[in-house]
Amino acid sequence: MPLSRPVRAARRSRVVVAAVAAVLALAAVSGCGDTGGLQAAGPAPTASGPERLWPELAPATSPAYALEEGEREVVKGVVAPGGDLREVDPAALVRAEIAAHPDQYRGAKAPYRETAARMSECGAGEGRDRERCPLLTPYYRDLTGDGRADLTLGFRLPPGELTAVRVYTVEDRRIVRVMAWDDAFSSAELAERALVMRLPSDLPGYDYRLQWTWDPQQRSMLLTHDELVRDGPLPSPSSSPSPSPSSSPASSPSPSSSASSSVSPR
Repeated sequence: MPLSRPVRAARRSRVVVAAVAAVLALAAVSGCGDTGGLQAAGPAPTASGPERLWPELAPATSPAYALEEGEREVVKGVVAPGGDLREVDPAALVRAEIAAHPDQYRGAKAPYRETAARMSECGAGEGRDRERCPLLTPYYRDLTGDGRADLTLGFRLPPGELTAVRVYTVEDRRIVRVMAWDDAFSSAELAERALVMRLPSDLPGYDYRLQWTWDPQQRSMLLTHDELVRDGPLPSPSSSPSPSPSSSPASSPSPSSSASSSVSPR
């Protein structure tokens, strides 16, 4: 049972008194000749509160640019046996996207027509060139908090350096794409219940860091953080809004045999 505010305050006071007594006892033991002790660090900077800028401007009523946030798409023609995405052929999901978006993948003017052509090299059997198959290793982790493994899938978009990143989940026996992003990134990782990607920037020594987090209201992965960071290891996922009661605590990033708490390639 959580402690009430007065009880917590009383305990904190007793801890402070005990700490002060311990410091005084240590000083007595060490002798009076010690010139050390607490020293002032100088004047503290003056705190300043937020200042609203241009209050005369009318609030915007619509976004200036469409970021395709919160978009969901039901995958047609592909099912997950028993609701298990591990039993789904990742190539079938890419082919379903190609069929659903022919303007992107079919025809002489389609920007990703080479991806569609190379899908014939994916799969088992002789005569296939696995190096030309655009599919990357699929990863499985519970990102939505429903206790089942979701699928994070990547596939190349030649002839450039773009890579498509997709996240799929299962709802009511249907496979739903809950995140789609095409970009040229330098690294990507699943951390807790977030997908984090790092992209090179034009500013030397800095990268863009993008983080997608599951939002239970929109029922999709939202771009919750977009920031410029120094070169180096990926930082831990930034804090996100409190999950809904249906969401479970973040899973451990360490390997595990449990699909809901590990990242594991197929």
